[in-house]
Amino acid sequence: MFVSLKNIVIFVTDLAKARTFYAELLGLPVAGQSEMLIEFFPGAATTLGVSLALHEEARRLVGRHTGITLKVEKIAELCETLKNGGASFAEPLESSPWGKMAVVKDFDGNMIALVDR
Repeated sequence: MFVSLKNIVIFVTDLAKARTFYAELLGLPVAGQSEMLIEFFPGAATTLGVSLALHEEARRLVGRHTGITLKVEKIAELCETLKNGGASFAEPLESSPWGKMAVVKDFDGNMIALVDR
């Protein structure tokens, strides 16, 4: 038997605001969109999904640390773009011995770590 990871989902309350954050500000490539879900990273073995939280269990998952880390180039520029676009940060961009890192919040408060290495 072969098992692989298809997608990871972040639950949100407003798909239009989520598209603004994830596609326009964060710059993630859109793989597809329906009434309830946007998938990112076309052609990748694993996609990132942003889905409306339609049931009570999903609504409890909105606005938390997701445990997702994205590796990005030009992290300082991206953080500035996010800040100018209205995003807030749980942890501002900082340098450390292992690289630069920030934790950004989407418009629902879901937190995603950004690293440059």
